[in-house]
Order: sequence, then C-alpha cells, then structure tokens
Amino acid sequence: MGFHTSDDAGIYKLSDDMAIVVTADYITPPVDDGFVFGKIAAANAISDVYAMGGRPLTCLNLVSFPSKKLPPQVLRQIIAGALETITAADAVLAGGHSIEDDEPKFGLAVTGLVHPQRYWTNSNARPGDLLVLTKPLGSGVLFNANLKDWVSADALEACIAVLCELNRAAAETLRDFQVHAATDVTGFGLAGHGYEVARGSGVGLEIDLEALPVMLEAFEMYRKGVNTGVNPHNRKMVGAQLRFTRDWPRWQQEILFDPQTSGGLLVSLPAAQGNEAVKRLHQNGVDQARIIGRVTALADGPYLTIV
Repeated sequence: MGFHTSDDAGIYKLSDDMAIVVTADYITPPVDDGFVFGKIAAANAISDVYAMGGRPLTCLNLVSFPSKKLPPQVLRQIIAGALETITAADAVLAGGHSIEDDEPKFGLAVTGLVHPQRYWTNSNARPGDLLVLTKPLGSGVLFNANLKDWVSADALEACIAVLCELNRAAAETLRDFQVHAATDVTGFGLAGHGYEVARGSGVGLEIDLEALPVMLEAFEMYRKGVNTGVNPHNRKMVGAQLRFTRDWPRWQQEILFDPQTSGGLLVSLPAAQGNEAVKRLHQNGVDQARIIGRVTALADGPYLTIV
C-alpha cells in the first residue's frame, strides 16, 4: 500500500498468503485513572489493525512520562491497563520506549497479520452499500463536559466502558461478510472519517442523523453549549463537501464532528448483508451497532449528505 489513501495502517506483503499490518498511535489521558487510561490507549491503537481486517500480534509501548511530577506507580498502572487489553486481543507486549515529557502520553506500536488479498481499505465503498457503525458517538463532548462536573456518573461510566472495549468482536464478526470499505472513527469524527471513505472511494455517503448511536447525555451537553476544541476543525475539514437536507439544530449537528477516542468501526457492505451483519454483531456483544446510512453515486453533489 502507498500514500494515495488515508488508511488506518500500512500493509506489507510477506508472501502470497501473508502480510503484516503496522500502525502506531498514542494519546493524552482522557481520564485520571492510570489503569483505565492504559486500557483506552491500547484499545485505541489496536483498533487500527482491526480496521484493516487484521489480527494483532505484537505491541510496543510508546511512553511519554513526567517522572519528576508523577510517581512511578502511575506509569505501572498505565502499562498494567494496557497489558490487560493487549492480552484480551490475544496479542503480546514485546517491549517499548519511553521519554521524559511535561505530561503523560501513552500508546502502542502494533504489528498484526492479514491475508494480502483480504485486507480492508477505506477506499472501496460502492454505490448501493449500507453503512454500519459499531460504537456510539459523543465521547469528546462528554469528557469536556465532565471538566465542569455536568456529566452524571452513569453516563461517564458508560462512556468509559465503550472506550475500553476492543473492536475485536466487531472485526471478527464482520469478516464473515463482504466488507467493501472500513475505517475506525477517531479524532476526525464521523464526518471527517466518512469524508475520507467517500473521497477515497469516489462515492457519496448519505448519513441518517437520527439513526446514529449516541452516548448517554452527549446531545444534552451540546444543547447546553459544551463543545470541544476539535469540532470546528473537523467541520472545516469537510467544509463544502457536507450538505444538510434538513435544518437540523446546531447542537444536533455537532455529534458528526465530535472527536472520538477508541471509536467504533465504520464499514460499507452490500445492502443485502446489512441487516444480517447488524443482527450478528448484536449476538456477539456489539449491541450498539447500527445501520446509519448508505453509499450513493457521487454525481455532482457533495461527498456527504446528512438526511
């Protein structure tokens, strides 16, 4: 694979039936608990391998840590959380590297395996496909609102549980279907990553705003005026390539631009397989998966249409 698409990882062919998937990602802490931070950061990094249709094998820690400000047990907690998630992915932690920094950051370099003829890309969506999203949206605004103590304990707990969840069950379930395109929804939000799929595939995406799975209290926080510093960038990123067919209130539009951490998979697959795929996802524990739209021919319109 080259640099002509915005895929989630690199693919290197080793033989006719084996290729490696390579990726790296790290983040700043969205939570104060070091163990939970490690779990979220690991799930976020490993997700890129799942988004390519691969299976993770080995991980390396990527650590920035303020050792003069925080005690070493905090770092041990972060790595312990990451290790729990790595183990749940049936991968191994093989080492890593650390540097001194002013604030903690953590992530992984991940290597996985995939068949060189069966990997997923974000640039092969086809007109007539349905779009499936496997996790709810809204973590960005919830974490910002939590700084004001506006988020209930139940909503925050549910949000963190989603972020800690690997995309393993979703990816393994979807391998039984004809996935035409896939990506994971992270910092660019649904609109930004959807735009990458549409542009790379030369198609349009029609997204049903009311069909989106949304985290508890996320809309409420936007309605209260909470936002993130990334939403305006994500809205600008898609710019004129996004069209609303209805006069949605601004607070409701914002969920499209909400930056996700450890977000779900966005996949494009044949319409005849959509309902069965969602049914199987639910049976396998991916209970918030939804059909959120469809793929259209591009014609002269924008890449993204919100209905």
